[in-house]
Amino acid sequence: MTERTPDREHLTDLLAQQWEAIAALVADLDENAWRRPSPLPGWTIFDVVAHVVGTESWLLGQTPPPHDPLRPKTDVRTLPHVRNEVAVLNEIWVDRLRPLPGKRLLALFDEVTEQRRAALVALDDAAWAEPTVSPVGQVPYGRFMRVRLFDCWMHELDLADGIGRSVPEGGERAETAFAELTLGLGRAVVKGAKAPEGARVTLDLTGPVTRQVHVAVIDGRGVLLDEPDGDPTTVIRLDSGLFARLRGGRTSGDAHLDQVGIEGDPALGDRLVRNLAFTI
Repeated sequence: MTERTPDREHLTDLLAQQWEAIAALVADLDENAWRRPSPLPGWTIFDVVAHVVGTESWLLGQTPPPHDPLRPKTDVRTLPHVRNEVAVLNEIWVDRLRPLPGKRLLALFDEVTEQRRAALVALDDAAWAEPTVSPVGQVPYGRFMRVRLFDCWMHELDLADGIGRSVPEGGERAETAFAELTLGLGRAVVKGAKAPEGARVTLDLTGPVTRQVHVAVIDGRGVLLDEPDGDPTTVIRLDSGLFARLRGGRTSGDAHLDQVGIEGDPALGDRLVRNLAFTI
């Protein structure tokens, strides 16, 4: 499957919409609600929003606030959910912002995301296409921004699940975010599910994001196909919300086997459902 850099104006608009959706979701929270746990290990609702603030601030060239000397200093590298240098930077931002009240964090979120929107609008086509280091390797800056949309969209789901509210999980933002969720499926099929050479796997997402994703194991690699090239070895059918949460590691396949339909090779399908999670 071919990859094209996303359209600059369209993706900038989707990012602005995504930030507005997050702000609206937490706008009425009291301080106790801000400190509720989220689905992410070690993070509260506050921490999820602080993470977005930190990442977008970093993209503006800013550094984390200084450590408050009156607070105990945390060695973020020792936290069990911190596994790489990106996570270290994320955790530093979150830790430094934690002393703020929730309402102040939301005001900072609005300020930072408006600055980011303006910065994206000001980019020209050359800057949008410039190779940039990102969580998915060196890619055009525009592709990096699609990763940002995916990340923020997933965090909207985290916030909704933590607060106990429903949010729309379809639409253009979701459709665009799903490109990041499906790109690495070949690895999950081969490395996670141990699919044999020649296997063909179809994931049938029933909505609100509806699509079929086809993976073939060719020369030991999982290859995404635009169209199936034969009968599938296994078909896995589930809704897109569960798929997103499984891919994002927010829940485990073991807890949702009754919500997944498997046709064809049941053992292969079961292994894949249990090994969909990836870290970005």
